[in-house]
Formats: sequence, C-alpha cells, structure tokens
Amino acid sequence: MKTHTNRQFEAELRLLKERIIFMASQVEEMIAQTMKSLVTRDSLLAENMIKFDHQINALELEIDELCLRLLALRQPAGSDLRFITIALKIVTDLERMGDMGVNIAERTLELNQEPPLKPYIDLPNMAKLVQGMVKQSLDAFVKSDLEMAQEVLRKEEMVDQLNVQILRELLTYMIEDPKNITRGLRLIFISKYLERIADHATNIAEMVFFMVKGKDIRHLEKTLIDQTTLLSKGTVTE
Repeated sequence: MKTHTNRQFEAELRLLKERIIFMASQVEEMIAQTMKSLVTRDSLLAENMIKFDHQINALELEIDELCLRLLALRQPAGSDLRFITIALKIVTDLERMGDMGVNIAERTLELNQEPPLKPYIDLPNMAKLVQGMVKQSLDAFVKSDLEMAQEVLRKEEMVDQLNVQILRELLTYMIEDPKNITRGLRLIFISKYLERIADHATNIAEMVFFMVKGKDIRHLEKTLIDQTTLLSKGTVTE
C-alpha cells in the first residue's frame, strides 16, 4: 500500500489490515486447539472450539462492512482498490478455515466416544504445517512479500503428500479390521479438512501476487508457475 496524504483514509486502511491479522490469528489458534482436543481426547475443548466459530463469523461480518464502507466512501483506485477487494476475499477464506475447524472438532467428539485407533503423529504434524501456511500467507499479504507467498505454494504440495500418506495408512487399518472403518473414515475426514485449510491459505498466497503484480495465477498449473517470472515480471504496481 502506498502512503496517503489523507491521514484518515490511511488510518482506516491500517485498521482493516489489523482486523484481518487478528482474524487470522484467531483461525490459527482454532486450528491448534481443535487438534489439541483430538490428541488429548478433550471433548470439552472440542465443544468450545465449535462455539468459538461464532467469533470468527462475527469478525468476517465486521471486516466485510469495513471494506464496503471504504469502497463506497473513499472510491479507491489502483493498489488501494486491489488491497481492499482482496481483503474481502481473504476474510471469506479465513471464515471457511474456521468452518473446517468446526468440522475437525465435530469428528473429534465422535472419535472420543471410542478407543483411539492409533497414536496421532502425522495429523498433528500436518496441522502444524497448515498453521504455518495460514500465518505465512497472511504475512505475505501484509508485507506484500512475493517470496513468502511462493513458499506457501510450495508447502501446499507437502500437505497434499501428507494427506495421501495418512489416507494409505488408515486404509490399511480399515482393510485389516472392518471394526476400524468408522474411526478410520473420521480420521480421513480430519486429514481432508486440514488439506482444505491449506487450500484456503494457498488462495490467499495466490491473491498476494495479484495485489502486488496485478498477475492472476489462480488457475495456472503448478509446473507452469515459474518463480523468476512471478517475482520479476508483472506490470501493474499501482
């Protein structure tokens, strides 16, 4: 974002950025706590995380209202317009991450009704990787950092690989004993929810490229995304 002579507008943009950062921090905490409820079999914590989603939803509405007010009253152009319109999309991704957190908590409550199928190792590791992606994608947005956004795109592939690995392991448990099928499916769902959170973090990282360079990379094949091109080219900066 450029520096403004209009101090009030600059303060409003700063407030918008701060609220998005706060919402992202709440989503990160929700992911961490829902996974903690899974590993520790803490049903009360899982229930609290389901309720916590109301705060995420309230933040989405607050930020949406702020963005729409800025668009209506300030009529921004160039990089400011891209910043605000992308902010509207980012809060949607963050809200959907919160929904995935609720889904994890719901599966946790179901799993806690039965003995654990196996020690949880890969799922917590996957969750930590996903949390890092959420934080890094928002840092990239706030700092307009293309290298950081590119790192998020690389980490998405690691999450996908972990998801496949977890799926294969759980399928083995399910094939060995049909009594494992229900618990195995619930754990597969949790892995998929984490993968979806990573997808939303990737969406944010991709939007950073558009915000900074005016280049939309959302539907490019991963093999066609050349880092040098993304970091060095692109004509729109204002």
